[in-house]
Amino acid sequence: MASNSNLLTLSVLCTFLFLQCQSDEKDITGRWEYSSANENGRLMISKTGDQYHINLYTFDLGEVEMKDVKLTDSVITGHFKKWNRDVTFTGLYQKDSLNGNFESKRGFESFNAYRFVDQYVPIDRSEINYLISDSDINAYEKDIDHAGMIRAFSRDYLVRGERVYNNNCINCHGLPDMEGSIPLSLKFWSEPFKAGNDPYSMYVTITKGIGSMPPQVTLTPQEKYDVIAYIREAFIRRQNEDEYYTFGEKYLSNIPKGSERGPSIKPYHPWKDMDYGNFFINTYELVDSATGPERFHSPGPTPYPDEDYSKNNFAYKGIAVRLDEGDGGVAKGNAFMIFDHDLMRVAGGWTGDGFIDWKAILLNDEHETYPRTVGKLHFETPVGPGWANPANGSFEDPRFTARDGRQFGPLPRSWADYQGLYYYEGKAIISYKVGSANALETFGVVKEKEETIFTRTINISGGAGKLQMRVAPIGSKVILSGDGELKEVGGFTLLDLSKTKGGRAQLFIANNEVDEAILEEVSLASEPEDLSNYTKGGKAQYPEIVKSVIIEGIQKGAFTIDELTPPYENPWECRMKLSGIDFMSDANIAIVCATDGDVWKITGLTDGSTDLKWQRIGSGLFQPLGVKVLNDEIFVTCRDQIVRLQDLNGDGETDFYESFNHDHQVSDHFHEFTMGLQADDEGNLYYAKSGRHAREALIPRHGTLIKVSNDGKRSEIVATGFRAANGVCINPDGSFIVTDQQGYWNPMNRINWVEVEGKPKFYGNMWGYNPPKDSSRTGMEQPMVWVDMDFDRSPSELLWVDSKKWGPLDGKLLSFSYGYGKIQLVLQEEVQGMRQGGVIDLPGIKFLTGVMRGRFNPQDQHLYACGMSAWGTSQLMRGGGLYRIRYTGDVLDVPVELNVAENGVALSFAQELDQSSAMDPENFRIEMWDLKRSKAYGSDRYNRRDLEIADVTLSGDNKSVLLICPDIGPVDVMTITYSMKDREGNQLEGTVQNTIHKLEKSML
Repeated sequence: MASNSNLLTLSVLCTFLFLQCQSDEKDITGRWEYSSANENGRLMISKTGDQYHINLYTFDLGEVEMKDVKLTDSVITGHFKKWNRDVTFTGLYQKDSLNGNFESKRGFESFNAYRFVDQYVPIDRSEINYLISDSDINAYEKDIDHAGMIRAFSRDYLVRGERVYNNNCINCHGLPDMEGSIPLSLKFWSEPFKAGNDPYSMYVTITKGIGSMPPQVTLTPQEKYDVIAYIREAFIRRQNEDEYYTFGEKYLSNIPKGSERGPSIKPYHPWKDMDYGNFFINTYELVDSATGPERFHSPGPTPYPDEDYSKNNFAYKGIAVRLDEGDGGVAKGNAFMIFDHDLMRVAGGWTGDGFIDWKAILLNDEHETYPRTVGKLHFETPVGPGWANPANGSFEDPRFTARDGRQFGPLPRSWADYQGLYYYEGKAIISYKVGSANALETFGVVKEKEETIFTRTINISGGAGKLQMRVAPIGSKVILSGDGELKEVGGFTLLDLSKTKGGRAQLFIANNEVDEAILEEVSLASEPEDLSNYTKGGKAQYPEIVKSVIIEGIQKGAFTIDELTPPYENPWECRMKLSGIDFMSDANIAIVCATDGDVWKITGLTDGSTDLKWQRIGSGLFQPLGVKVLNDEIFVTCRDQIVRLQDLNGDGETDFYESFNHDHQVSDHFHEFTMGLQADDEGNLYYAKSGRHAREALIPRHGTLIKVSNDGKRSEIVATGFRAANGVCINPDGSFIVTDQQGYWNPMNRINWVEVEGKPKFYGNMWGYNPPKDSSRTGMEQPMVWVDMDFDRSPSELLWVDSKKWGPLDGKLLSFSYGYGKIQLVLQEEVQGMRQGGVIDLPGIKFLTGVMRGRFNPQDQHLYACGMSAWGTSQLMRGGGLYRIRYTGDVLDVPVELNVAENGVALSFAQELDQSSAMDPENFRIEMWDLKRSKAYGSDRYNRRDLEIADVTLSGDNKSVLLICPDIGPVDVMTITYSMKDREGNQLEGTVQNTIHKLEKSML
């Protein structure tokens, strides 16, 4: 049988032959504007002798020259490469139309094209009332090459322009599905332009301002044309076609040409522009840029096999410390050391013009990778304990050994125990224990005669047993000042403090090229410091209090959203990717964390102020993704530890980053986020750890729910089998809810009701650690709800409503959408011991970011939610956001309860329903489908069918409808669409998506 694409080509050719008989001599050369389902572009067709040429131009591909172009009668063909795939072009020419298809192994895509006619009508701007005149604009604006900049429109313009739009324009103008804060602002996707819709007119409007839009004086000419290109292609071309201005050479010849393009735009690399402070915790690979190994990641198919990283020097819990002086924190330094707090070792020291290569999903957004050091690696120590076991003097690594031979997690507490980090006026002091001995350590660098010498200063108390530390492999130059003695044992230079029972020591370390006499000279110039002087708090590192405004939402419908704008403009260029929120006992104050390592205190939430005050109280942490305040103590969950922030001198800023618990097992894999932080009534803490993407687990903690005791001394796995568990919810009965994301072995997103009594239960990811042998559904706990990608591409955390101001929703369950930036109501029930239910969008709620976490403020009773844009979200308009959601008391058009039984489905609403419309079966539709659980990524929809609604009955209080469905039964996914009215005539419309495991006995 012929393929669909072959049939289409045959059909097109037959049409060609028919038209050929009716056509005269044709001239196909010139410019053609084309559009298809997925893109728009132009074709430039020319002819040299008998040979035709086609240059195809799109914003995605740029300009591409087709190969082997041939014109036979009315059929023109050629081929080119698109994303490394061969594409065949076939077009039918007839007068001023050119139609056909692009065909590749992925199928075919039809297009329609028209011949471009270069027309230009001068635009009269004399009657336009701009806000400023020509004399008020920047001097460089008078010689801008507008024609050249417009002619150069490309995909690069679009990429940059999207950032400009989301940073500068979106608040006022909004999006097609989201009202802007100023309703009168032009809606590019639906309204006519009042001051010209061509690119140059748009530029003048942006430059001079008009109506409620002020002049955008901070944008460079390139940024203005970037955002113009983005607006044209993202909004106007496809959604407001009549306003799309197609320009040619006549137009370009009639606008100012000039000779300049204005000031250069600032390079976009916010991850390395940020001031993280002088320490930054992450997973790092230490390499020398000149001699280090090439990066290697195993190729597919999935699951990707383990790499051989046995010789790579990873600091999985690496505290990178800047050693040279200067502003800007680690990102602007040129001398560094890394302390690995799993192993209490210094992993190495390096120098260079640059800190790391920034390759990581929460740094420069790259997947399947991790950051590497950049520059010259002067010395390093291999992965292994930094201090000998005090009980026997052995350096043999006792930790968990993974399948690939690597070892993960911290040393036993009886051997060594990381206590935390003091941060004193830019200086990092590491606190840890070796056996019963207490140690403080800090690092430095000395430049002497163009040589670089690294220093380690150690204060350690007396302790029982051996106190021996590996300094560096033999070959590195090491000199000791102070207590202890140096020894060469087993290929390493050791510092032995056993005889002195502690003391103070300073080590001077350099590579083997440095003259030892220089080290001797440097070592005589200083004595080991008393590091206890740095443990009482110093001057604030971030004394500036930055302000932001509260943009109150426009009341329309059941919910109003106030935007509590984060201070995107701040002295440290923090990206404000907010990932956790909680309140102090004075709920006018909130604590938020951000994925870049910051913790902020926000004041002004409930005191009626229109301004917020933001104090940066912590920085340098490893991917914070949850925060919990207990008795005004601030706990932050990070990828390497749970940190308790301690302010030692009362200035509000963190002086000691106490490691409350660091049992975490951390590998180099980008995907193993540590998500959420909750506490039970006894003060025990809970968080979820994700598994590896497209790979089998290496460590027991991959894909688990973890409990930490209220003293921080113990942790245990209480549930397993998660893939990407974004957050934890504690239920009133002491059970939990943990979400999970569609992927391998996950046919669809899951909302899991998790019981933690007895042996940890398994929730489905067969690539988790030590999964059951049974890979069928019976081998796993079933989700409470399978959440289809149309409803949410990435659910995050759930939250129980705890607010009288939320009326009929008080006590109900909410689900935050990281994927689509919305909130859903979860309609849950328990039937025959099984948890099941459905989700439905709360009306009128849409955010500029994905939403990660939320809490109800106990003082004003409103919901506060924070979010960000990073991996896997459709909401990329802001790097981060903070929102207040207020229930207005208006009509709630969603059901507040869902129940299923052997005779049908019941939807219960908060208000009385109109009998006529509520009892009409035509106002409802139920669709169902099944999922296939496998190692494939996600699942198609199988066995799609409609469920017959035989009748509809109304409850005695007129608030519930029962849809009588004789054929109802357990099903993976059901959607219930309704359209009816309440008793007051208000329209109620929506779609519930739910899962059925069990059915109650028939409802009356």
